[in-house]
Amino acid sequence: MFKLLHKDSSSKARLGKLVTAHGEINTPVFMVVGTQGTVKAISNEELKANDVEIILGNAYHLYLRPGLDIIKKAGGLHKFMGWDGPILTDSGGYQVFSLAVLRKLSEEGAEFSSHIDGSKHFITPEKVIDIQMALGSDIMMMFDECVHYPAAKDYVEQSLGLTTRWARRSKEYYERVQGPGSGVRGKKLLFGIVQGSTYLDLRKRAVEDLVNIGFDGYAIGGVSVGEPGNLIHEIAGYSAALLPDDQARYLMGVGTPPDILNAMGEGVDMFDCVIPTRNGRNGQAFTWNGELQLRNAEFKEDLRPIDPDCRCYACRNHTRAYIRHLFNTQEILGLRLVSLHNIHFYVKLIQHSRKAIQENCFAKFKDDFMKKYKKEPI
Repeated sequence: MFKLLHKDSSSKARLGKLVTAHGEINTPVFMVVGTQGTVKAISNEELKANDVEIILGNAYHLYLRPGLDIIKKAGGLHKFMGWDGPILTDSGGYQVFSLAVLRKLSEEGAEFSSHIDGSKHFITPEKVIDIQMALGSDIMMMFDECVHYPAAKDYVEQSLGLTTRWARRSKEYYERVQGPGSGVRGKKLLFGIVQGSTYLDLRKRAVEDLVNIGFDGYAIGGVSVGEPGNLIHEIAGYSAALLPDDQARYLMGVGTPPDILNAMGEGVDMFDCVIPTRNGRNGQAFTWNGELQLRNAEFKEDLRPIDPDCRCYACRNHTRAYIRHLFNTQEILGLRLVSLHNIHFYVKLIQHSRKAIQENCFAKFKDDFMKKYKKEPI
């Protein structure tokens, strides 16, 4: 399902191709987050126009609302939301442990009360597979416990043991329900998730156990949950180096453009984060020269585009002053334009990175980007 195409000679960055039931994904790739079956305020047509290859949905949210019955009746998540490209769904493990009003963990699974209406639910590793199969996810994530930072080592070790046992159950159940004869292009992929918090020896143990079980790809989880940036970089790089060379590596929930480039340089292939759209809805734009807060008074009379080097719809048609006006008057178009710009920027950052990897100059590309990005935007 994953083919490694090229390794950059100046770093550990790589080019690859991941085959899914709904098309091939070029890696490195940034997956735009569409938690509840939509990328907030952005249409599928706009996503495709900006070369988005894959979106991410969330099994926890979709299971609670609108519910599996409606999605199954529609023919699966792809048809329900009108998206014919690949979809990865997060298992909802993080949401169970962060959003649920009340939760109780056991060997069997997790009991929790919905953050929406307080209704009680019980989720097992097997049920998470059933949910994602019903959604029709191209890439499914195993159910895990995501430990918040900081956490005592004895608790992390105990949690990791449970996550590993859940991983084994997930794989065994997946093999039963996936069935034979689906072929590479018809197969739903299952990724394992490496946990272990900030303890490198536990990360190593997690990788060894997951590889022994065997998955279609591997995610590095439990990062970007409150720890400082230097730790995110260390954990991501350490974990990626331990993972199989011939399978996809996915860093969950990361992040800012520098975070992504740093992890890419360590051999990570897949990324997702709410930052480009969430921050865009709050007026923050990402540019090749750094970040802009377009609600600030300094842009009141600024008739330049968000980024003069950008060819997105917002930059081709509108000015900083106009976008600031939209935010000040609480017009929805403002948050749409900045979100669109940020998605375009992230995709272009990935595309330029791929070109640099192909030309064996990713390290220089990253260094040049970092120097320019840290400067005060104009």
